[in-house]
Order: sequence, then C-alpha cells, then structure tokens
Amino acid sequence: MDDLYSLAVQLGGHLHALKVTLATAESCTGGLIGHLITEVPGSSAYYVGGVVAYSNEVKARLLGVSRETLELCGAVSHRTAEQMAVGARRLFGSDYALAVTGIAGPTGGTAQKPVGLTFVALDAPEGTHVRRFVWSGDRHQNKLSSARAALELLWEYLNANP
Repeated sequence: MDDLYSLAVQLGGHLHALKVTLATAESCTGGLIGHLITEVPGSSAYYVGGVVAYSNEVKARLLGVSRETLELCGAVSHRTAEQMAVGARRLFGSDYALAVTGIAGPTGGTAQKPVGLTFVALDAPEGTHVRRFVWSGDRHQNKLSSARAALELLWEYLNANP
C-alpha cells in the first residue's frame, strides 16, 4: 500500500500545482480512493468530496445514473461508471471526477460478469474516459487494484493533457 500512498502524494501535488479539484464516486472500493487521497496532508486544497454509492438507488438518486442504464447494462458496466463520474463531477462542482464500479468478490460474479470485473471512469472537461479490468485477486486485492487503476487513470490523463 506504500506505493499507492506514493501515487496519491504525486497525484495530489500535481492537482495542487494545477489548482484543480477532484471528486470521487465509489462502489466496489467502498471509499478507498477517497481514503487514499485524504491520507495526503493538504488534500483539502484539491479534494472536494466523494460518494460511496453502493446501492443502485444511491447511484440513481445522488449521481444521476439513469434507471434505464441500471436495468439494461447493470450496476457494473461501462455506462454506469461513466454516468457515476459525470454525476460526481456535477454534484461536487469539481474539475475532475473519478468513479469505480465492479465485483470485488468472492461472490457476485456470473459468466458474463465475473468476479474481479471493474470499470474505472474519469470525467474531465474534455470528456469522459472509461477503462475495463478483470482482476484475479481476492476481495482486498481487487479493491486495491481498482483504487490504483483509478489514480493511475487520472495521473496519466493529467500528464497527457497539461
């Protein structure tokens, strides 16, 4: 987890230097991304807040994920992650928002959506970016991998779009 903390420190320094803000919307990570970000002293300068949207009701009511998306695509889908990120950015009025939804395990998977399936999204002024992963670890490892993937997505985006 030390390397995750180092990534959060680097990312925080970058966000602070750019004078931009970040919000999060988390499902399968249960607030881990927000935790990692707020472990960094001074994170209040760039982190405005987050939502742990574990239920579909919260995804819909707070983040604006459409009921149609939840019914047709499911809570763990590209479209849901995208709408979660867009909704978090809108809700918090931030410059950027990260979202994650997935099946951490050990149960809950299906043939179409196996344990470890995770979608990570970034909503930025220039658009929304979503990545799909299938982790093979246990629940704890899958949550850590998902949080790392979210932080890395933002890090890569900021470095490619200065």
